[in-house]
Amino acid sequence: MSHVDPGHDQGRGSAPRQHLRPFEAMITKLEELDDYSHVALRQYPKAERHLLAADTRQCLDKILRLTLAAWKRYHKKTTLGELDVEIEVLRHLVRKAERLRFITPRRYKVWAEHINELGRMLGGWLRAQRA
Repeated sequence: MSHVDPGHDQGRGSAPRQHLRPFEAMITKLEELDDYSHVALRQYPKAERHLLAADTRQCLDKILRLTLAAWKRYHKKTTLGELDVEIEVLRHLVRKAERLRFITPRRYKVWAEHINELGRMLGGWLRAQRA
C-alpha cells in the first residue's frame, strides 16, 4: 500500500494539487482558445495570413509564455500586468479582424467569449496576488 497523500501531486514533490488547479484551469482555457484561434485564423484572406493572422498567433504565444512565467515566478505582479496587456492586445486584434470582415460576427462573439473568460481568470489571479 502506498503512503502517498492524495492531496499532493506526484510529479511536483510536496506541492499540493490545490495550488496547481487555478493555473491548470487557465492553461486549459488557453489551449481551448488556441485551438479555436487556429481554426479562425485559417479563414483569414490569404493576403492577411502573414500580417494580422501572424500578429494574432504571436500574441497568443506571448500570452502562453507569460502565463507560464507568472506561474513559475515568486514575484508575479509585473508578469501578470504584462499578461493583462497582452490579453487586451488580443482583444484588439480580434475586433480588428471582425471590423475588416475577416471573421463573421458569430465567430467574433465566440472568440471574444473565450478571451473574456481568460481575462476573468486573470482578474481572479490578480486579486489573489494583491491579497
